[in-house]
Amino acid sequence: MTASAPAAEVTIDAALVRSLLADQHPDLAGLRLTAFTAGWDNEHYRLGDHLLVRLPRRQASARLIEHEQRWLPVLGPLLPVPVPVPVRVGRPGPRFRWSWSVVPWLDGRDALHDRPGDRSKLVTQLCAFLSQLHRPAPDDAPTNPVRGIRLADRNERTLDAAGRAAGVVERRDELLGLWRDAVDAPPHTGPPLWIHGDLHPGNILWKSGEISGVVDWGDITAGDPSCDYWVVWGLLDAGERDRFRRHLDLDDAAWLRSKGWTLTIGLALVTMTDDQPDYNRLGRRAIRAALAGP
Repeated sequence: MTASAPAAEVTIDAALVRSLLADQHPDLAGLRLTAFTAGWDNEHYRLGDHLLVRLPRRQASARLIEHEQRWLPVLGPLLPVPVPVPVRVGRPGPRFRWSWSVVPWLDGRDALHDRPGDRSKLVTQLCAFLSQLHRPAPDDAPTNPVRGIRLADRNERTLDAAGRAAGVVERRDELLGLWRDAVDAPPHTGPPLWIHGDLHPGNILWKSGEISGVVDWGDITAGDPSCDYWVVWGLLDAGERDRFRRHLDLDDAAWLRSKGWTLTIGLALVTMTDDQPDYNRLGRRAIRAALAGP
């Protein structure tokens, strides 16, 4: 089993980013520009001390940038932690065929690579954030074919990933049994709620004992909020998860669905991140926690 991040479909370098800024936002073009990170969907360049340029690296992620541009200005002011609401929008043009953004630089270390030490505020802040985010979404909220949907609609891909992970993931029979239970759990009722869609420790920033930002909103959509709850199985310990569940008053069905989301996303990480060992370990850790936790 060998799998890695999809290849970029365009070449992005500092010269391109500088030229895009000069064309569309010339007042920013003279700021210091340094390559920062490249993920599955986007590449990032730090701009001066307070900004970040975010550009899609493949067609599949191009519309996700537009979702952020449309909806983060609406949701950002409602949330109790900073999020990268775009401050400038880049439009498609002859040099670059997709939309791109300039967003605030949010200071902090991500909770995947720098696991929080002082965690006294973590559960409280995470619950406050999700309580404010998980509100009914409007009819024109973006759709997402793989996030916030019924777990049954992810059954085929999950079983395929479990097959490919055979010999790598422990307790496979228990995993498949828990997955069947989660698929059969009562579904989310009521209106579709706003969800982050890709909430994991790598997208949570941490500084001075507090959450300093939640980033990477390309998968924002409306659906079942238990999709976002999977983050607790890879980030929190058992006692913290219990506090989280009690604080949000999650019923047995929502908790079971959160385990299902943990299994399906955890298996995706295990089978698709050979080139990203930290995410591979996150997938394994979250699956083990879901299998062990009440």
